[in-house]
Amino acid sequence: MDDVNRREKLLNAYPVLSELPPRALEQLLSSATWMQVPAGTVLFDDHQVCEGFPFVVDGSVRVIKASANGRELPLYRVATGETCVISSSCLLAAEEYNARGVTENDTLLMLLPKPVFDALMSEAAFRSFVFHLFAERIAGLMQLIEAVAFQRLDQRLASVLLGKGRLLHVTHQQLADELGSVREIVSRLLKGFAAQGLVRLGREQVEILDAAGLRRLASG
Repeated sequence: MDDVNRREKLLNAYPVLSELPPRALEQLLSSATWMQVPAGTVLFDDHQVCEGFPFVVDGSVRVIKASANGRELPLYRVATGETCVISSSCLLAAEEYNARGVTENDTLLMLLPKPVFDALMSEAAFRSFVFHLFAERIAGLMQLIEAVAFQRLDQRLASVLLGKGRLLHVTHQQLADELGSVREIVSRLLKGFAAQGLVRLGREQVEILDAAGLRRLASG
């Protein structure tokens, strides 16, 4: 992809950049590093130094917190047109990463060096974009904390199954990863859902039979 096409994709994904003064926008474009990253790539991990501010121009990144025993808790996803609040907080505080970021599919990134990020924070449009992101992500993380702390795992599993269509092509391990649980517990819960007539289980798939029943379960 040539520079003109990349620039067009970037501005389409992040229209806020068009609000920057021409000088600031050219500084951003001339100093940024472009990365084409395959699915499953670890972009950053615990205790690594943050090298820059990422823009996801195409694709998505899953941000998780991993424990020493290998269990993972998904924190949020960074889709096209969004960026990573942990990356921005690490840059602002000059701290190391405290989570892991993994590409979910083939992903095109633009990485902005820290000195340019710092300079752009003086621009009102860019500063507003970064802090609006903080507000959205914190609200989402508070919902996650509430769910983990106060909802039973069967309620959370029911919520995860809903809203993804009638037929989900997903493994029990993928559901466990999304819930920050283990496969054996999720499999046991799914078998219970099947016995109640809520779902039908197949090889790497879950068919929703009673969405209303799952909603009642999810709401407690």
